[in-house]
Amino acid sequence: MANLEVNWMGLRLKSPFIAGSSPLTGTLENLLKLEKAGAGAAVLPSLFEEQLAAAATDLDKGLELGTESYGEALSFFPDMGSYNRGRDLYLELIRTARKELSMPIIASLNGIHPGSWCEFGRAMQDAGADALELNVYALNTDPAVSASKAERDLAELVRHTVSCVTIPVSVKLAPFYTALPNLAHKLKRAGARGLVLFNRFYNPDLDLEKKTPVPRLSKTTQDELWLRLRWSAILYGRVKLDLALSGGVSKAEDAVKALLSGASVVQVTSALYEKGPELIRTLVLGLDRWLEENGYSSAREATGSLSQKSVEDPGAFERANYLQLLRAFRDGPR
Repeated sequence: MANLEVNWMGLRLKSPFIAGSSPLTGTLENLLKLEKAGAGAAVLPSLFEEQLAAAATDLDKGLELGTESYGEALSFFPDMGSYNRGRDLYLELIRTARKELSMPIIASLNGIHPGSWCEFGRAMQDAGADALELNVYALNTDPAVSASKAERDLAELVRHTVSCVTIPVSVKLAPFYTALPNLAHKLKRAGARGLVLFNRFYNPDLDLEKKTPVPRLSKTTQDELWLRLRWSAILYGRVKLDLALSGGVSKAEDAVKALLSGASVVQVTSALYEKGPELIRTLVLGLDRWLEENGYSSAREATGSLSQKSVEDPGAFERANYLQLLRAFRDGPR
């Protein structure tokens, strides 16, 4: 049997499978099932900055935040209490999980402004969270905001949060930054220990009868895996950050590809939410089988072996691959 133990931001995980943030990870019962099935860690449902602002006693301090937001967008947020039970019960879940579980528990904050993050990040740490994931869900719509300013603001958000806690902090990024390797270096300098590739934007549809935007939620598909594999392979060995791949992992072969590309761990969310905690056991057994059959003694040994720095043709992850595809399409059957 291969050794599946991995290191994620200094935390020892018994397997590279992390249950991603979702309502599934919001109960102790499910967390216990996930650990028993072989999960290395779990990310709790995100606590939204909107919840923190709503619960604050001094709301005036937050009035300047989100000036680029639109009131209509508030209807797109879930009923916060039913999603993660609110801030006080969130902390109680951390405390209880820390007593009952041996696997690391990762708290999650979702937003784009420092606001109360510093105070509450520390509260999460004091409650027993082993790490903190900053789920940065930001979409720039202001033409006056440049890409460089957006990156500086993100780095400052990370720096501000890291300064308030001693537990490791990861950043869950969107894939739409213009110079991702450079941004990764900035986030490393700001104190981040890991990157999660990538966040998903849930795009609204248009209701033609009501003439209004409506939220649409779709599960991840395997097609989404390719973008994450590409950037994991490019970043591996170029930035001193642990990499997590999130999106498109539904079977053991997907996890194998993630490790080979350079990810230390994979987050499983949609497939887990659909099939339940026992899916983790299937993924663990499948990964172990593949590693043994292909001569790897451990998951760590396999990590990065097909990254850009390790393959004979690094251009496969860059523009050359695009040109090859175009030629193949041109020369293929009509």
